[in-house]
Amino acid sequence: MAHPANGEIERYTDHYFNRTKQVVGKFGDSRVTYAIFMRRPVVFAPRLALDWLTQTVKERGTAVEIDLRYAEGKWVGAGEPMMYVTGSFYHLVDLETIFLQKLGPACVAAYNAWTMCADMPKAAFLAMDARHCAGREMAEMMAYAASVGSARAKRKVGAIGFIGNATHATAHFFGRNEGLGTMPHALIGYAGSTVRAAEMFHQTFPDEPMTVLADYFAREISDSLEVCRRFPDLAAKGMLSFRLDTTGGRYIEGLDPATSYAVLERFSPESIRGYRSEEELRYLVGTGVSAAAIFHLRDQLDRAGFTAVKIVASSGFGPAKCRIMAEAKAPIDVVGTGSFLPSNWTETYATADIVEYDGQKRVKVGREFLHRVRDGKASLPL
Repeated sequence: MAHPANGEIERYTDHYFNRTKQVVGKFGDSRVTYAIFMRRPVVFAPRLALDWLTQTVKERGTAVEIDLRYAEGKWVGAGEPMMYVTGSFYHLVDLETIFLQKLGPACVAAYNAWTMCADMPKAAFLAMDARHCAGREMAEMMAYAASVGSARAKRKVGAIGFIGNATHATAHFFGRNEGLGTMPHALIGYAGSTVRAAEMFHQTFPDEPMTVLADYFAREISDSLEVCRRFPDLAAKGMLSFRLDTTGGRYIEGLDPATSYAVLERFSPESIRGYRSEEELRYLVGTGVSAAAIFHLRDQLDRAGFTAVKIVASSGFGPAKCRIMAEAKAPIDVVGTGSFLPSNWTETYATADIVEYDGQKRVKVGREFLHRVRDGKASLPL
C-alpha cells in the first residue's frame, strides 16, 4: 500500500512503536517533541512526508506542531535538525517509521539532482528513473526529489535543470501534464532498422520533435547521419535529436582507446591533463557513453551540416559522471538520467529522536546536539 491509512499504519510500522503506543495509552499521554535529522548533507525535500503526516493527524483528530528549520530546497548539513515535530506521544509514536521512509530518500535524491544540474547548468535533464524505482510510491518520491533539486539549481546557478520526466503520473512535479520520451530500444528492434523506426515514429506523431536511439546496431554515426538525411527538415529546425546509450561493453562507432584520446586532445585537452582516477578516465575516454563519444558524434553531425541536431546522453549519468562531463565541457543538450537515485541506501536513513517530554529536555546520551535552540523561527500548526 503506497500511503497507509490510519487503519493500516499498525501493519507497516515497527512493532516496538506499536507496543509503546499501548504502554502510553495505559499509563498516560505526554506532549513530546521529535528532532528529525540525517547523518549526511542533503537538500531538504519534506513535502510528501509532511503531506502524509498532516492528513494522518487530521484523521486522528489531534494537533501537531511542525517547527521547520529549513525551507524546501535548502541545503542541510550532516546531523543538523531539519525540523521539530511536537504533539501527543500517543498519536505520534507509531507514525515515525512511515514518516522517515518518506523523508530520507527524497532528501538524498534531491541533493544528487541539485549537484548534477548545478555541474551541468546548460544541459536540460530528463528524469528516467521510473523503471529503477521500487514501486509507485518510490517513483513519486524520486520525481518530487528531482524537481526540488532542480529548482535549487535554477535558483543558485541559473541552470536549465529537469524539464520533465518519463511518466504521466508524476509529470506535474515538473509543470507538465504528460511524461516525455520517444522510443526505446525495443522499437528499433521491432522496426528492423534505426531509420525505419524513425519513419514509423514520425508517421505516428508527425508534429512532434523526435529523439532517435542511435546505438542499437553499433552504428551511432552512420545511423544518425542516415536519419538526418531522411528527415532534413526536422534536422534543420532543431526538432531531431539522437540519444547515445551505448553499453559499457564497447566503444561507439569509429572510436577505440587511441582515437578516444585523440578526440579529447582536439576538443578538450585540459580534461586529460594531470591525474585521473580509473572511473574518471572511463567517463572521459572509456567504452560506452564517454565524453569522447559525445564529442565525436557532435563533430560528425556538424561536419555533415546538421548543426541544429541535438544530442541526448544517457547511461550512468549520476553526480560523478556529470561532474566529469562538465569539466570536459562535453556538448550535451539533454541528459537522460535515473542515476540521481541514491546509490548507497544507507545514506538515506533519516532519524527521529524525542528531545522533550512535556517541555522538559531529555534525550539519550550522545544526542544532546539535537536540543532545540529557540531562534524565533515560525512553527507550523498542523
